[in-house]
Amino acid sequence: MNNNENKSAFVVSADWLQQRLGDPSVKILDAAWYLPAQNRDPKAEYEAAHIPGAIFFDQDAIADHSSGLPHTLPSPQVFAQAVGAMGIGENDTIVVYDGPGILTAPRVWWMFRIMGAKHVFVLDGGMDGWKAEGRPTTREIPSPTPRVFNATFNAAAVTSFESMKAIVETRLTQIADARGAGRFTGEEPEPRAGLRSGHMPGAKSLPSGVFSEGGKLKDLDALRQTFADAGVDMTKPVVTTCGSGVTAAIITLALQSLGHTDNTLYDGSWSEWGGRPDTPVATGRE
Repeated sequence: MNNNENKSAFVVSADWLQQRLGDPSVKILDAAWYLPAQNRDPKAEYEAAHIPGAIFFDQDAIADHSSGLPHTLPSPQVFAQAVGAMGIGENDTIVVYDGPGILTAPRVWWMFRIMGAKHVFVLDGGMDGWKAEGRPTTREIPSPTPRVFNATFNAAAVTSFESMKAIVETRLTQIADARGAGRFTGEEPEPRAGLRSGHMPGAKSLPSGVFSEGGKLKDLDALRQTFADAGVDMTKPVVTTCGSGVTAAIITLALQSLGHTDNTLYDGSWSEWGGRPDTPVATGRE
């Protein structure tokens, strides 16, 4: 969808989206989500102003509530029912945005893709960029006509706790951790209570913010260099992880933008790994 050969095929510009406002085949989703420390209320911001036609995608609500972990991936049936009620089918063009840009929208981009949607994109610059450029917004909440979303779940794209244990033991798959450097080293406490500090042994630190600039995903050359600097071998498999499975998808987006397809996302992430007493935890930079 991007004409610039050095930009990700999975992001669209604000210009591209504005030209398609009102196109019934283009579905727009506001997928903003924030940690308490960010002091932003995504639902209130959506109700105050959103891109015309956009529907709010609640990452806390569209989740598996039985897992005991935050916003765990829902079953294909739950996901299909929720997005079908939003008037979305698996063949629609779906554009997902968040507040700052490349923050929480990639998680929903990833969810749709592993549930079988074929044309899913992230809005470069997010809502903050959209508003800063004086583009149209509305308070009007859409009333979509329900559709059937036919989910075809790619279970192989999701790493379970048992699989993650095996990865840590064998080191055959590279682990890319999207949390901030201080949380990775264990020098900063986790924002969630009850979690140990540090990282999975063998993991590489790739803080989610290194992949974007000004809310826009960096070009392919810069993304490639970011992985090289972190010591990631792009010819080998990668599992992405973070605090709760949300910003890990930023690394997934960057990998897939570069044509790397042998990657999975550890949905439990540090909320699961760091919350258990029986998992190995490393501290420091290595």
